[in-house]
Amino acid sequence: MATPPIKLIVGLGNPGSDYEMTRHNAGFWFVDRLAERHNQPFRNESKHHGQICKLMTHGQECRLLKPSTFMNRSGQSVSSLANYFRVSADEILVAHDELDLLTGEIRLKTGGGHAGHNGLRDIMSALGSRDFHRLRIGIDQPERQGPGVDFVLGRPSKAARETIMDSIDRAISCLDDIIGGRLQQAMNQLHTRR
Repeated sequence: MATPPIKLIVGLGNPGSDYEMTRHNAGFWFVDRLAERHNQPFRNESKHHGQICKLMTHGQECRLLKPSTFMNRSGQSVSSLANYFRVSADEILVAHDELDLLTGEIRLKTGGGHAGHNGLRDIMSALGSRDFHRLRIGIDQPERQGPGVDFVLGRPSKAARETIMDSIDRAISCLDDIIGGRLQQAMNQLHTRR
């Protein structure tokens, strides 16, 4: 069965300048870069608890969303926008930081659990579904065992951030396939390179 086109791309992060450069905001970095590439600004939509940007690519409309709630309440914003525009879970792509991937790795995935990611957990709860797609942006694990929260809320080194941004650029180069629902083609490109 063909994957429907993606109508909503959500970047996960925490609002405010204190969090802007932290690893947990890698999802925001992705949608910010995407909006910048298409020369489209985000605008505040308080009724949907987020910042929204609209792209047109190959005649297809796709919205970008940055929830303005904190990470663990991301579902409030995602479900509000999805309900308003009648977007189903399988038409949503959520970009988020991923501890289980090395810095610079990036993977597409459909469905599955939340693996302790509070943003994903809240979106699943709010949508009543786990059938959305994910763009998992590798940020690596902390070197010594400690609370993961300290690590994700820390800032990567300049070199690590550049590596993450390179992986984001690779994903953006596959955007037409991703938005067009040709996820397998995008996966073939993203998952075979490092």
